[in-house]
Amino acid sequence: MSEHFLICPACGAKNRVPATRLQQGPQCGKCKASLLPGTPLELDGPRLERLLAHETLPLVVDFWAPWCGPCKMMAPVFAAAATELQGKLRLAKLDTEAHQQAAARFGIRSIPTLIAFSGGQELARQSGALPAGQLRQWLSQFY
Repeated sequence: MSEHFLICPACGAKNRVPATRLQQGPQCGKCKASLLPGTPLELDGPRLERLLAHETLPLVVDFWAPWCGPCKMMAPVFAAAATELQGKLRLAKLDTEAHQQAAARFGIRSIPTLIAFSGGQELARQSGALPAGQLRQWLSQFY
């Protein structure tokens, strides 16, 4: 793909970015915020739906909850992966406790659960916390 559409995490604007510029820290044309900040995006149901409807970069969502021990253990590993894979994948988190309808829409029964999407379609899912090496290996199939 010679270009990607990215949703700005700050203002929600849809941006067209040439694939060759993904690694160069692209900024939103409307608000100038970083389109790929290198940290997982915090999502709610509507933001997730907007990403699925418009974004072309593969998206991996971590469905988690604040009381979940394995979720807390995996959080720094997931954050490191977001930095490492910036420009290749969009990594995001959705708090299933705060956004129960969104979690129910995707049939989340255990947490943490990772779901990979491309073009708005679910590609794969993985339940349970993963150590860094296994997470990188699982994510590598989507870029």
